[in-house]
Amino acid sequence: MFLLDTDYAILLQRGRGPELHRLLERMSAYPDTVFHYPVITFHEQMLGANAYIARAKSPRESVRGYAILQQVLEDYSRAQVLSFDDDAAQIFQGMRKQRVRVGTMDLRIASIALSRDFTVLTRNLVDFRQIPSLKVEDWTTVKDEN
Repeated sequence: MFLLDTDYAILLQRGRGPELHRLLERMSAYPDTVFHYPVITFHEQMLGANAYIARAKSPRESVRGYAILQQVLEDYSRAQVLSFDDDAAQIFQGMRKQRVRVGTMDLRIASIALSRDFTVLTRNLVDFRQIPSLKVEDWTTVKDEN
């Protein structure tokens, strides 16, 4: 089972580029049911859309911001989204006590993956590989680069 990080979610939403092609090729070897999004990714994208709307200086920018918000909502309404539950929260707190030096959102994503024994798919290997016992892969690179 796989947990898609925020950068993968954005890559899939934008729908273009060689990295997307490599990702989709790898994903095609599995049923859709093995891919999940953490609610943290939804949260991050909602924050981004909200910031865009808050910075809007024209009606056109506001319309664009709300279109982004609407698209994010529609995308996640069709996706398998995993919650940040009590088990994930306990793992998160334990890593905080161990002083794992990774951003809060990434640490929450990792906690969800660890609580369910999922592999995180991300282009951010530098940060996620700092988390003990976390399985992490990047499918957007050529296979032997991982």
